[in-house]
Amino acid sequence: MESFTVKAIKIIKCIPEGKVMTYGQIATLAGSPKGARQVVRILHSMSKKYNLPWHRVINAKGEISIQDEELFINQKMMLENEGVKFLGERTINLKLYMYVIE
Repeated sequence: MESFTVKAIKIIKCIPEGKVMTYGQIATLAGSPKGARQVVRILHSMSKKYNLPWHRVINAKGEISIQDEELFINQKMMLENEGVKFLGERTINLKLYMYVIE
């Protein structure tokens, strides 16, 4: 049986360009509905190693939740370059850009 981490990595790798998923959505699909913080940890510690599209993961409000200004700007630019439009400074329309795995 695959671990939560392995499942989460596979899910994150599947997020297509121009779409986003939430930390909680990934956690639920990986088998731990309360594991959103684990997803944050995975993204923080394993994005480079596994070449994860970390910029496509946002919070449940549809917002970029990174507090570091440089990383925030980087994430926003990467999403905009993929065609994602923002509602204001931080927010993305989840109905429009949410990736749902069937």
